Amino acid sequence: MNKLLLLVLLFAVNVVQAQTADKIFHNNIRSVKLYKANNQVAYPILTLKGTDKLELHFDDMDGDVKNYFYSFVLCDADWTVANVVPFDYIQGFQTTRISTYRISSISETKYTHYTASFPERGSIPTRSGNYILKVFLNNDTSKLAFTKRFLVIDTKVQLAAQIKQPLNGQLFQTHQRVQATINTANNKVNILSPQDIKLTVVQNFNWNQAVLQTRPTIFRGNYFEYSDDGLTFPAGREFRWAYLNTFRLLTDRMLKIDDKVDGQIQVYLKPDADQSKQVYFSFNDINGLYTLENEDGNNPFWQSDYAYVHFTYVPSNRLAIPGKDVYIFGELTQYQTNESNKMSFNETDGVYEKTLFLKQGYYNYSYVTQTAAPGKAAANPENLEGNFWAAENTYMVLVYFRPFGARSDELIGYATVNSVAGR
Repeated sequence: MNKLLLLVLLFAVNVVQAQTADKIFHNNIRSVKLYKANNQVAYPILTLKGTDKLELHFDDMDGDVKNYFYSFVLCDADWTVANVVPFDYIQGFQTTRISTYRISSISETKYTHYTASFPERGSIPTRSGNYILKVFLNNDTSKLAFTKRFLVIDTKVQLAAQIKQPLNGQLFQTHQRVQATINTANNKVNILSPQDIKLTVVQNFNWNQAVLQTRPTIFRGNYFEYSDDGLTFPAGREFRWAYLNTFRLLTDRMLKIDDKVDGQIQVYLKPDADQSKQVYFSFNDINGLYTLENEDGNNPFWQSDYAYVHFTYVPSNRLAIPGKDVYIFGELTQYQTNESNKMSFNETDGVYEKTLFLKQGYYNYSYVTQTAAPGKAAANPENLEGNFWAAENTYMVLVYFRPFGARSDELIGYATVNSVAGR
């Protein structure tokens, strides 16, 4: 009876923790960024036993000094917590204090900026796989502030990927298909069954719409190929953008700046028209990410200001979309669809409106819809921007392997492919 209860509790913990990846738990936490050192648009991935580092940045809007700590948790390919104790995948201390911080200066908004570089010598991941970084208060893991995903790779296979048009004729002009091949001829892994390998594809770093494949389309000895429509994604179009790197001058997407409303800067962006029926054209974007920037000559991390940024979306015929809610979507909203980024329809003006509290920087974003039924929203939001085969997207392709008798999935292959360059 006690063993059964323990199994139930362990399963419950796995489910809860699997759902808390990339999540902010308190409103005082803002502008959380985790990336490869010195590159804000590089996905946070480490090489096992390598020398590369990740940078963590975040702001505490309370403006005081707190004792934040971090740790990390090993997960399987589906982001459920691995059945491995921390001593088996962390060399050194289980938790580390974040000791580098600066109180904001120059800016109107007061906050405390925290930063950390890891792994440190005293706390190193010793296994490859998926990891969740957990940041919490006072060395108490129950007082979570936020969580972020990162990866640790131990390359053991040859991986190649291309972007193809879907085999389904109805999706030929609107979707993109990832075709991947894995070669294990180097004998670094012992494959007993094709089901020992799992393949995950992530479009534009958005894990909420990632696809996990457990069976190859073709399997011949050391050769695995994934080439059917199971790895097909809506292509979308290039993301909209907002230059918020200065609040002193109007940038190309700003309509006006008002710094006299309740003592807080208000930035009004130009209305965004429905472009789903417009002709597709290409331009450079950063695929839904944002970067912290300051064009006023100040430090972008602890001397940048915050503003209430007003977004306006103009739907077709200025009518509300029946049965759907509209959301602002991208890294700036954690790729989530909830009340924090849900837009309100202004019947008088026939537009959707939403205000977000954002730090100075360059932001990519798009508009998506979900079924307006509490608790019954579609698993994946539908974009309002249209889908075009020619659109530029970045795909991460990840290969996982679980050796016979092992208790966790290893990350043994990693590649990125661009939908324009990788055709």
